[in-house]
Amino acid sequence: MLNLQDRVQELVKRLEAEYSAKTSKSAEFFRRASRVLPGGTTYQVRFFKPYPIYVTKAKGVLVWDLDGNSYVDFWMGHGAHIMGHSPDFIIKAVNEATLNGTHLGYPNTLEVEYAELLTKVVPNAEMVRFSNSGTEANMYAVRLARAYTGRRYIIKIEGGWHGGYDALHVGVNPPFEGPESLGLPEEHIKYTLVVPYNDLNALEKALKTHDVAAVIIEPVLGSGGCIEPQPNYLRGVRELTSEYGSLLILDEVITGFRLALGGGQEYFNVKADIVTLGKIVGGGYPGAGAIVSNAEVMELLNQVKRPDAKSRSFHGGTFTGNIVTLTAGYTLVNYLSSNRGVYEQLNSLWDWARRRMNEVCETHDRLCWVTGVGSMIGIHFTRSKPVNVREAYQLRINEQLYDLMHLYMRINNILYMTEHMSHLLPSILHTREHAQKLIDSLDNMLSMITSK
Repeated sequence: MLNLQDRVQELVKRLEAEYSAKTSKSAEFFRRASRVLPGGTTYQVRFFKPYPIYVTKAKGVLVWDLDGNSYVDFWMGHGAHIMGHSPDFIIKAVNEATLNGTHLGYPNTLEVEYAELLTKVVPNAEMVRFSNSGTEANMYAVRLARAYTGRRYIIKIEGGWHGGYDALHVGVNPPFEGPESLGLPEEHIKYTLVVPYNDLNALEKALKTHDVAAVIIEPVLGSGGCIEPQPNYLRGVRELTSEYGSLLILDEVITGFRLALGGGQEYFNVKADIVTLGKIVGGGYPGAGAIVSNAEVMELLNQVKRPDAKSRSFHGGTFTGNIVTLTAGYTLVNYLSSNRGVYEQLNSLWDWARRRMNEVCETHDRLCWVTGVGSMIGIHFTRSKPVNVREAYQLRINEQLYDLMHLYMRINNILYMTEHMSHLLPSILHTREHAQKLIDSLDNMLSMITSK
């Protein structure tokens, strides 16, 4: 009888042969891509072994590859496509808007109208500045928090992903210390402290011992495995930041407009000082990001009241307020605002699916645990249910199980990211049938592993 490690290795080898037979054109294209793109892709998370598929088309909840295979997509453009790929009503609005210009380079009326809409639907938002990405939004939010408080240190969470900004590019992967990239000097993370998720004691210790400008946190860990906050954790974070005079920055790049129209603030009933947005705020179009906060904080960006550049916190960018992205974002958020009932349906469906998937894991020797909230799903092959990303790595039963599942799902026409940390971000268009396909595929894969 093979042990688990040998069994998994045997299955991976067998499935790789099936995958290669199914995706020969992608294999050929990967060889071509590797000559001009480092690693054959434009972003390392899009690579998976032995090579990625190359997508040629996307619509609704499906994507198609070079070989003509169609897949149910549970990644949805890194979570940007809450209404599925290429919604007709958004495409129509954008195409009409671009007849009057694709990038105006001057103030435009839509940036005012969209900002007004965001102040109505995002809790505690009085003023808005648009950015070109969630990374940019986080960068400017950190600078703004430091300007407002006059303090230096920023606290972030282990496994929290806030983009490639130097000061936050630490504590993402084990061992959760030191720069996460070559070319990033230690000095650039000198004033960044990292604490575990769901650990108020560690947070308070850091707040007590340093002059902390802000705590930046995802309400639900995203790339950290879609791990949910423990009861009263976020409320505790809010109380501690208030007690120690630090700002609370909620990174709602993923949770914003996904968990609820008002994002994690609304879903968990917690108030942030600054909220950063991305992905969905751009309606599925590129260049999507925003910073929202109260007027007192945001006025530090005001060039009219603070004409001296050194008296204000800088924010800007060539494509900020781009009419294409703003049109897409405004059209989408306005639709969601007029159809709030979709959130109850969305969260109910994926809460049900998560329960069923956990039952499947229990049936198969408890090889895995399913975490998350609403339409955020993480699958972990761990000895117990992880409450933070450190446990999600340290409690792993077998690292290659993640490779096996990703490969098995691809062969069975399901896509998600990533290969080393499974997190899924379905859309409003995904149905109970799509959820059942995911549940059945997980069940079948686990049966393949545990069969005697």
